[in-house]
Amino acid sequence: MGDLRLNLTVLVLLGAANGTPIFLKRLIGDRFAAPLDFGLILSDRQPFLGSSKTFRGLAVSIAATAAVAAMLKLGWRLGAEIAAISMMGDIAASFLKRRLGLAPHSRALGLDQIPEALLPLVILRGPLGLSGLEIVLLVMAFILLEIWLSRLFFMLHIRDQPY
Repeated sequence: MGDLRLNLTVLVLLGAANGTPIFLKRLIGDRFAAPLDFGLILSDRQPFLGSSKTFRGLAVSIAATAAVAAMLKLGWRLGAEIAAISMMGDIAASFLKRRLGLAPHSRALGLDQIPEALLPLVILRGPLGLSGLEIVLLVMAFILLEIWLSRLFFMLHIRDQPY
């Protein structure tokens, strides 16, 4: 991979984008957790997204990732873009999981990780200076780290269930 420091920074930012909503929920529970889909149920009798996708989670993801990116000298704006696009991927995956009849918080290997990592890396490929190979390797690394960290966070009682 080209610039190892940059690639590790990108992984940290993807982790911040996807992890901070989980940490905040553990800290403050469901306070201020208005669902992004406003509780909308579609004709398939499934929620549009589900209660775990909240405005609070979206906001904290963007703010925290912007702050981490600024601290890592990548620029807060790029961090905010990474988080916003990553959350779009996460929201799309949640929508697909509901259409497949999977319950909120159910596990779907690949669907739970790929959209939230791949979408920002592809869209921000130019500003991040990533090659196609780097994108593939970063997505694979993100999947493996997410699975490992999920199990660790479960053991530490940060997550409700392991991956």
